[in-house]
Amino acid sequence: MTTVDQLQQLQTEAKRALGIDMLRANLVNDELCILVVRGHVADCLKKLRDDPAIGMNQLMDICGADYPDRPERFDVVYNLLSLKHNWRLRVKVETDESAAVPTVTSVYSAAGWFERECWDLYGVSFAGHPDMRRILTDYGFEGHPLRKDFPLTGYVEVRYDDEQKRVVYEPVKLVQDFRNFDFLSPWEGMTDVQLMPGDEKAAAAPKPETKA
Repeated sequence: MTTVDQLQQLQTEAKRALGIDMLRANLVNDELCILVVRGHVADCLKKLRDDPAIGMNQLMDICGADYPDRPERFDVVYNLLSLKHNWRLRVKVETDESAAVPTVTSVYSAAGWFERECWDLYGVSFAGHPDMRRILTDYGFEGHPLRKDFPLTGYVEVRYDDEQKRVVYEPVKLVQDFRNFDFLSPWEGMTDVQLMPGDEKAAAAPKPETKA
């Protein structure tokens, strides 16, 4: 496990290597996360990889996060690992629905599929990517299912058509596209409750007397 002193050292080295391209840094849950300038992300990752004092030689994952209330609603998160120093670093950039993030496939070859996944699920595009297309959802899928405003029902449903002898796609036929949950106990919001067999016995049973 990386100690706080090691993470503070890593933060110092990252600031030295990236300079003004490193916008801020946070130590959260024994992990270091830094925010860098979106347009310079490929150059930043190259510096973090090639600097011997940092040595982030592996890209473990690229993922996204959606914060719809922000002007730049998406975080693109790069999870890096240094085998030499045995420490991890989380690099973030912020973007919106229209601004493309530069691809980092020239820095880490593994980024190709990770960036496709981020595009597929969040709709974040990556400028210069050699093969930007969906990777998890099906051909013809509409929308990006990990966005917070994506309807829980989806847009289409699939079924096997006996006449056509193939799977067909049809629009979801529901009254509401979105469903709102208050994340309370599922029983707290129930008002029209149907009694189960035997419940009438419990309702009719005398209440136990309490001693004063």
